[in-house]
Amino acid sequence: MINIIRFKAIACLVLGLLLTGCASMKTNNQNGPYDPLEPMNRAVFNFNEMVYDNVFDPVARGYKKVTPDPIELVVGNFFSNLNDVVVITNSVLQLNYKSALASSTRLLINTTFGIFGLIDIASDLSAASDINLNKRNEDFGQTLGHYGIGSGPYIVLPLLGPSSARDTFGLAVDSFFMDPVTQGVTGVFMKNVDYINAVALRLPVATARTINARAQFLDDDKTLEEAALDKYEFTRDAYLQRRTSLVNNSSEAK
Repeated sequence: MINIIRFKAIACLVLGLLLTGCASMKTNNQNGPYDPLEPMNRAVFNFNEMVYDNVFDPVARGYKKVTPDPIELVVGNFFSNLNDVVVITNSVLQLNYKSALASSTRLLINTTFGIFGLIDIASDLSAASDINLNKRNEDFGQTLGHYGIGSGPYIVLPLLGPSSARDTFGLAVDSFFMDPVTQGVTGVFMKNVDYINAVALRLPVATARTINARAQFLDDDKTLEEAALDKYEFTRDAYLQRRTSLVNNSSEAK
C-alpha cells in the first residue's frame, strides 16, 4: 500500500513539474489573469457552487448553530496547530529558518501548554511581547514560487475551489507528505502506529476540518455574493493576487 502511494506521489511530482515548468514561461509576461481554461473552470465553479449551496453550506450552518462560539474557536485552533507542521516543513524548504523556528516554537507551545493546540497561547504571547509567534502561512505551492516557478494557468478544482497548476501540485505534495490529517508526517514517520493511520480516525478528522473551514467562510461568501458582479472573476482575481503576495512574503498576506 505504501509503495502504491509513493508511486502515485512520484507520478504527481513528474506531472506537476511538467505543468509548472511550462506554465512559468507563460505567466511572467501576462498583464491579466492567465485563465486559458476559463470555460472549463466556470463549469467546475458552477458545479462547486451547487454542491456548496446544497450540501456543504447547510451542514456548516448547522454546525455553527449547534456549536458554541468558544468550542468553534478551539476547534479552529486545533486544526491551525496541525497545519503548522506544513508551515514548518515549507519554511525549511525555502531556507526561511526564522519562520521555521518561530512556527516550531509556536507548535511546541500550543501543543503542550495549549492542550494539543486547543488554546492559541503562542498568539497571546505575541500580543503581550515583542516575540513574533503569530501564525504563518506557507505551503508547497509557495515553496515552488519561492524558487521561481510560475503559477501556470488558473484552475478551479472540483470541491476544493480556486487553484493553479503550481498550487495544485503543491497541494498534492502537502497532502501526501506533510499534512498530518490527510497523509503527512504520521504516514511517513509513524507508519507502524495503526490507530493514527486508520481511515476510521483520519476520515472523521478530515471531515470535521472541512466543515469547520466552510463554517468560517460563510459570512465572507455571503458578502461576496452581494458585492461581486461576476463571482467567478472576483474569486479568481482575489485568489491570484493573494497567492502572489504570499509567494513574495508580503507581511499583510501572512
